[in-house]
Amino acid sequence: MLGHRAWPAFTRSLRFRLTVSYVVLFTLALVAIGISFRGLLSGASRRQIELTLEEEFGEVKGFLRMERNRPVWFYDRQDPDEAAIVARIRNGAFLLTDSQGQVLESSSLYRRMGLEPQVEIVSVMQANRPRIRVRQDPDGDEYVIREGIFVDGPNRYFVSLGRSLSDSNQILAQFTRGYFLLMPLGMVLIAWAGWWFAGRALAPVIEMANAARAISSSNLALRLAPPGSNDELQNLVATFNSMMERLEQSFHQVRQFSTDVSHELRTPLTVIRGHLEVALMTAKTAEQYQESILTALQDVERISQIVRALLQLSQAESGQLALQHVPVDLTLLTEALREQFDLAAEEYQVSIETRLPPKVIVRGDRVQLERLLTNLVMNAIKYSYAGGRVTLSARPVDTHWEFVVEDRGQGIPAVDLPHIFDRFYRVRGREWDPEKGLGLGLSFVAWIVKAHEGQIRVESTVGQGSRFIVTLPRGGEGLESSNEL
Repeated sequence: MLGHRAWPAFTRSLRFRLTVSYVVLFTLALVAIGISFRGLLSGASRRQIELTLEEEFGEVKGFLRMERNRPVWFYDRQDPDEAAIVARIRNGAFLLTDSQGQVLESSSLYRRMGLEPQVEIVSVMQANRPRIRVRQDPDGDEYVIREGIFVDGPNRYFVSLGRSLSDSNQILAQFTRGYFLLMPLGMVLIAWAGWWFAGRALAPVIEMANAARAISSSNLALRLAPPGSNDELQNLVATFNSMMERLEQSFHQVRQFSTDVSHELRTPLTVIRGHLEVALMTAKTAEQYQESILTALQDVERISQIVRALLQLSQAESGQLALQHVPVDLTLLTEALREQFDLAAEEYQVSIETRLPPKVIVRGDRVQLERLLTNLVMNAIKYSYAGGRVTLSARPVDTHWEFVVEDRGQGIPAVDLPHIFDRFYRVRGREWDPEKGLGLGLSFVAWIVKAHEGQIRVESTVGQGSRFIVTLPRGGEGLESSNEL
């Protein structure tokens, strides 16, 4: 028994409301079905009686003759079937009159029910077609009456036959009583089934609510198992899992950003502090102070570069950088950046060779594709041996372009290849060199390729060099004016 306070909350539950909805709908449906079936049963009984009266009217025409305006029944009195038919007609509800309504023969049952008024008889005779209607006797019993015209030679007579509806009404009453007495039991079963089905249908929702209550920063990997029902609930579960995936990714990015910042800023901050402490304790002249402050400012600038790069990468991965996808010719873009590449290559004593088709058109964001090329080429230059060569080439592959940046440099050990696109990852055994970057360039490259629905893979051999192969979808043959360099 639910308490006074628990009852309103119980009735407000979705499961309770769904069950009540099931019960109400099924009750209305069963009532409608019962009424409809009762109507069909009543109509079928009525039509059966009308067919019987039609047959009896034909039997009247076969056995009845009029002699001097008096009815005479012609049948074989030795034949029990014919005798039974005539007796049933004459002893049932039977009335015979002339065309003016003068009664020629009537049964006691018809007289008890009441003879037809003369005006009704004349109306049927004038209409010259049969009429069927329902009448009641003094006890309230109903009869189906079939009124029609009997023709004998030149004379026309009025004949009315009736059949009781008591048996039919009794069957209808028994059906109605039995049907609606069994309905409460049906409602109980429907309520139980509705409660069970509602519970089953809402199980994923309840599971989702429990999962939402259990969500914290430590268990963002929580996912719900799809119900496999291929309906709205499965779509809701898929949406919930997708939301959890986005939340986990966002939290991971925030956590990764915090980790990266704390990791990468620790060394420059320590260096800055060391320089300032040395200046404070040992510097004697203005030149010594100036040198310490200049060194500290260089480290501050390095910190600023790290923060800017991390913010840009975080914005890119979270979708805050909007890309403008237009046709871009990588050949023209490479030529536009060639001067920048040649200056860097000259500094590292490396040569650059391009083997590009006249047009390498992809669809993408020009600024980000320029960053992709710059990062890959600069990375190849910095890790090449003096006297080495960096080669840029491209070739069509089905509906894509394969753009390759190849160097003959230090190469990357196999154990490091799966991690080179991670933030701040540095190949083992190499000392950190600020001149070779912050360790974020390849992370940007991986994001740019993914944002352009492409792929990137690396082939490398230690001591022989590396090949970065970028696959991007083709962008058509024409270029927009905004991409002319």
